[in-house]
Amino acid sequence: MSMESIVSLCKRRGFLFQSSEIYGGLQGFWDYGPLGVELKRNVKEAWWSDMVSGHDDMSTLDGAPLPYSMEGLDCTILMHPQVWKCSGHYDLFHDYMVDCRETKKRYRHDQLNGRWVEAKGQKVFVAVAAGDDELEVMTKRALKFFKLRNKNIDDLKWDGDSVCLTSIDDLSQVVGPDAKTVGTLTEPREFNLMFKTYVGALSGEEGAAFMRPETAQGIFVNFKNVLDSTRHRLPLGIAQIGKSFRNEITPRNFTFRSREFEQMEIEFFCHPDQSQDWYRFWRDRRMAWYHQMGIGQERLIMREHAPDELAHYSVGTADIEYAFPFMADGEYGELEGVSHRGDFDLRSHMEGKLDESTKPLAVQLGEDGKPKYRGSGKDLSYRDDLTNEKYVPHVIEPSAGADRAALAFICEAYTEDQQPDEKGKMQTRTVMKFHPRLAPIKAAVLPLVKKDGMPEVAKEIYLDLKKNYKVFYDEKGAVGRRYRRQDEAGTPYCITVDGQTLEDKTVTIRDRDSLEQVRVKIDECEQVIRERMNG
Repeated sequence: MSMESIVSLCKRRGFLFQSSEIYGGLQGFWDYGPLGVELKRNVKEAWWSDMVSGHDDMSTLDGAPLPYSMEGLDCTILMHPQVWKCSGHYDLFHDYMVDCRETKKRYRHDQLNGRWVEAKGQKVFVAVAAGDDELEVMTKRALKFFKLRNKNIDDLKWDGDSVCLTSIDDLSQVVGPDAKTVGTLTEPREFNLMFKTYVGALSGEEGAAFMRPETAQGIFVNFKNVLDSTRHRLPLGIAQIGKSFRNEITPRNFTFRSREFEQMEIEFFCHPDQSQDWYRFWRDRRMAWYHQMGIGQERLIMREHAPDELAHYSVGTADIEYAFPFMADGEYGELEGVSHRGDFDLRSHMEGKLDESTKPLAVQLGEDGKPKYRGSGKDLSYRDDLTNEKYVPHVIEPSAGADRAALAFICEAYTEDQQPDEKGKMQTRTVMKFHPRLAPIKAAVLPLVKKDGMPEVAKEIYLDLKKNYKVFYDEKGAVGRRYRRQDEAGTPYCITVDGQTLEDKTVTIRDRDSLEQVRVKIDECEQVIRERMNG
């Protein structure tokens, strides 16, 4: 399985297109095609059904420490600018970038790797974009820099392994990824990742606002509103699915790192004494969900962050990571993060921006001795109506990317096998083995031939199934080729109307993965498909 094959299929079959492609595209932005929009919608609906609407708060679910409630929100993309001051995003949400004076290109500082190499009496650090072919690219760049041919490759004397550019203090001897000379990279500098815009008729700083870089803050500032309007007791989870925007310096790897993306987040509010148990619960439950949706255990890992990786407010963070095809062997890319955030967020919006250079929850003061960045002033603590205990809840945050999840399911589903064609000749079959709940098209209805009344019967079945499922009707070409087209789209079941259908009102249901074909009565088609999807 190669990433090139997957990207080709995504465009050919209508999963994903480059945004504004006819104008040359806009880097970091992607459009979902007819199959892609169905897949992504199914991912979001499965997540919402399993995490939110399907939850029974009258019992413990999946081994939960206590009964708990779940509710949903849909917050605005633009919020009061002070939200981002108090959350820390305005001051802390940045990456470091470097520019190349020669090529005028810009790079994220921590996404360039390189090695020291010496030839012709000169030693330089050859930098390239990090990736699975970086050593090969470094060699080509070194040969080009020293004006050597491939036959002179032994003249290159490498010193040490590949390391990140962040470990190099002096950039004067660094050869940039596309530069011809050394010392063309600028010193790294901060780059805020939030998209800035203006609200209202005023275009000055007084009208400045930011497109949200995450959906979580809308949940935090609405915490008390949800409590008051629903009258839930803690523990309580509040979920949201929505668009977020980050002005990534170098978006890459298809939809893995984009500037516009969709998140599926839960902020789970609980008693501080129970927060560690809830952290373990949500970490394990989210891992199990991906397995249930069809991702194999050998390609999915859970990685606990080391103490030096944790954010200053984090008590614990675990990343669920997937072995995307664009990663090097043995490496994984983040699919979802589950974080124990303590009471950092609610306190931030109560009191003001917190200073990461001091102890957690220490309010940063201005020259007047008052909080430098004022919070809302609202009391966001919780009082238990049974025990009368008052406390600021701790928060567990399972934060998943809908786009990354869709990409992972595409990569996991992509399969090639050998199957005989109509003439018995073995051919490569491309099949997308989506879990039936995620499959863009649930069933295809195919008349064997376009005569003898078969299309009329097939269209009746199609219109009946269409009331409840996304189904497809196809009567063009040999039935074997139509099967192959549906295999490539990931359709789990094909319903074929043939001559026997006209005699006994039965049809053939073909299974995408096993290729098994069974006869069922026409009026039982929907029940059989429903049972197989939910089974």
